[in-house]
Formats: sequence, structure tokens, C-alpha cells
Amino acid sequence: MTDQILFNGNGRILEATFNRSEDNACSDAMAAEFSYQISKAHETADMVLLRSCGPDFCTGRVRNADAGPPDPEAYIRRDEYDSIFYCYSAIKNCKIPVVAVIEGRCMGFGTAVAAVCDVTIAARSAQFNIPEMNHNVMPTMVMSALYNRISRNAILWMTYTAKFISADQAMSYGIISTIAEDKDLESEVSDFCNILLSRKRPAIVGLKEYLSSAPYMDDRGALDYARALHSMVNTASAMKN
Repeated sequence: MTDQILFNGNGRILEATFNRSEDNACSDAMAAEFSYQISKAHETADMVLLRSCGPDFCTGRVRNADAGPPDPEAYIRRDEYDSIFYCYSAIKNCKIPVVAVIEGRCMGFGTAVAAVCDVTIAARSAQFNIPEMNHNVMPTMVMSALYNRISRNAILWMTYTAKFISADQAMSYGIISTIAEDKDLESEVSDFCNILLSRKRPAIVGLKEYLSSAPYMDDRGALDYARALHSMVNTASAMKN
């Protein structure tokens, strides 16, 4: 457990906050803890709400302070990156929706998280980039999260240039879901949470379950899976209450 990421159960919401105020980066330990907590979030919550202590959502990934120098052997070093790669998978595999709230700069790992979350609400002033090439690092970590979220052209433009894009551009690329004026961000987030939680749990969970699997199926499989889920969810007793 690290105090650089905080968790709070707020009724049916598990609130997660990146709490590394010195640089708004996300360490490997923070990513690992986030993955662990959301893997069991469905036991006590119906949604996860992720945000940062600010002023930036996330300025990228950093190594743990006690990690020591990187191992020179690529085969060994590969394991050091798993907490980041597995974090993307944990968000996708979380049984309940993961909702991100983006303010300030959203860079590298932050951009990837914004894209893989189920719903991402950004402030109008938010900015997004993938800065790795500025540091002579090929950004395959981020690309592994984005390759099926945004277009090839958008990924390559962002990775080659490392330039910041606006919230409007991020929305057109498919990185975020919607934009709120800065002054209205909190009310927009609250309104969305209230709407989501007004839905019945089988439908909340079923929608994510379907969209997590159907894109990887052939047309017949996706159709049959929809038929099965439609019957199961819409006849569930919880849908009638």
C-alpha cells in the first residue's frame, strides 16, 4: 500500500486519487496498487471514479524511488514494466465502469489511462500528449493501450511530434468521452455519476462485459453473445426492482 494513491468508499462509488503532488506522476507502485484495488472493486461498488490531487491529472510514469538502476538485461528489465502494462488490462477487466476525471496535463501513461477508462470527462483546459520520443524512448507502453482506441494516424502524429493536443482534439481522436467547462467540471462529474448509479447493476455490468469481448469476436459470435446477455440481463430480478 502506498499513500501516493488514495482510495475511499463513497456509497456505491470507489474513489481513487493519484496523490503524488510533487510532480503528478504515477509510479510503478501506484499503478500496481490501483490495479489491485479495482480488481476487487465490484465487491463493494458499482463504479470507480479516478482523479488526481492536481494540478495535473498525470505527467507520466516514473520508477519507484527504491527501484535502483534499471537492469542492463532486457529479459529481466521487462518485468519492471509489468505494473504499467497490467494496469491497462486491469482497467479493461474491471467488472464495473472506471470513470476518469482529467484536469491539467495528461501525459504518456495518463493519456493511455484516459483512453482505456470506460468514460473520461475532461476539463476544457486539459491537455494531452505522449512525450516519450522527446526522451529517446519508443512509447510502446502507451501504444499498447491506444492501438485499438484511436486511429493509427492519430497515434503516430502524437507519438512522433510529442505535441500537446487540446481537449477538443482528444475527444475527436476518441481519447475522452466528453468535455466540461472548467467551472462546471465538478457538477458534470456529479451529474454523470448520479445518472450511472440510477441504472440497474446488471445493466451497468453487462454493458461493460459485452463491450470488453464483442470487438474481438466475429460477427456471428458478437451477435450470439448479445442475444445471450440481452436475455440474461433483462430477465434478472434486479432489473425489475
